[in-house]
Amino acid sequence: MTGNVDIGLRERKKRETRAALSRATIRLCLERGLSNVTVEEIAEAANVSVRTFRNYFSNKAEAVAAGHLERALRIADELRARPVDEPLWDSIVSAVQAQLAPGEGDGEGAGGGSPPDRRRQDALRLLLAEPALQGEVLKADVAARDELAKAIAERTGTDVTHDVYPKLVAAVVGAGSAVAVEHCLSADRPTPLGPLLREVFDRLTAGLPAP
Repeated sequence: MTGNVDIGLRERKKRETRAALSRATIRLCLERGLSNVTVEEIAEAANVSVRTFRNYFSNKAEAVAAGHLERALRIADELRARPVDEPLWDSIVSAVQAQLAPGEGDGEGAGGGSPPDRRRQDALRLLLAEPALQGEVLKADVAARDELAKAIAERTGTDVTHDVYPKLVAAVVGAGSAVAVEHCLSADRPTPLGPLLREVFDRLTAGLPAP
């Protein structure tokens, strides 16, 4: 039993270090641009050694893309923690909003969610357009869908290896979330992500009827 606890603690610490490195990389790259940030600066910002950075990531682009996978892991964790009698898609929407748009809710009530900062929005758009990042994002996206599919399989009592359902739902969740984020980044004026996520998933659960 003690051995399993130790393994779980080590894995959690590894995940925390990986997430901290990814956050530091993203923050610095948003401030200065991918090419203007060094691995040494990232390691210093995360309070680790350059060797530790190299143990987790082979390059800066991989560290940036790791943020996408970490969000998927947190969404999966959130989904597992939702009430078991809650409808699946209600749980999914709550889990996604909690990680992608914390504090924005579904847009109901005064204000309807806070619009994002325009400078950060522009910086994020430029960062995501970096050619060096494209392949890493694709790899992270595949891993993210796999992790979410596992949580959906547990939630629905399906088999992620033999049943298509959990993989299909994970793919739809990933696509819907990506569309919402891309729409926010391309909007003429800053647009709150929370209400848009709600609209996307409302349309999906309604079967995507024609407007």
